[in-house]
Amino acid sequence: MAHDRVMLITGASTGIGAATARAASKDGYRLVLAARSTDLIDALATELGGPDRAIAVTTDVTEWEQQEHLAAAAISAYGQIDSVFANAGFGGPGGFTGSDPEAWKSMVLTNVYGAALTVRATLDELKKSKGHLLLTGSVAGRRAIPGSLYSCTKWAVTAMGEAVRGELAGSGVRVTLIEPGIVATPFWDDGKGPIEKPLEEDDIAGAVMWALGQPPHVDVNEILIRPAGQAA
Repeated sequence: MAHDRVMLITGASTGIGAATARAASKDGYRLVLAARSTDLIDALATELGGPDRAIAVTTDVTEWEQQEHLAAAAISAYGQIDSVFANAGFGGPGGFTGSDPEAWKSMVLTNVYGAALTVRATLDELKKSKGHLLLTGSVAGRRAIPGSLYSCTKWAVTAMGEAVRGELAGSGVRVTLIEPGIVATPFWDDGKGPIEKPLEEDDIAGAVMWALGQPPHVDVNEILIRPAGQAA
């Protein structure tokens, strides 16, 4: 059991974020749930036990003041932050000639700038707790998908994980990059993706919890996890 350690999750309203919140709650964590969808994170916080066990903080991760408020709300509610899962992000149609530049802007700000702001807002507390930072990357951040700016943003997150890990070496804070392949989440229009048997949200949540459960001297830097049917 996690003995009431505190985990902050961005992008917690659906998909991998919500599944991880449920897994962490079962392991004894108190949760700080962040997303723009107030109704969804409010419902999840209630499901996970209400204010004594989980709080919801409406947050646009691209706004620094809201990220500062998120970290402050976690400390106000529970007095500490032991782990942070910078998970907020989204994708879009590929193609450098057929995509909407405004959608690009929002995606880059959320996937890259938003993740960096989450790191910045919580790092001092993680240093105090000698905690654990996790970031959601992607297989698309390890192999460039033709025409995909989403893939470019996840390459940036891959670099961010290594850059932050290097900065924190010796501090006691561990850093893990979670790199899923195709997962059956709302990311896909059909909820499933292009292969017959994608990963489930709980598969990724399990990888997060495994990394968190390693001894303090073990820093699992990356977990790249594909469904068995995904070739690349």
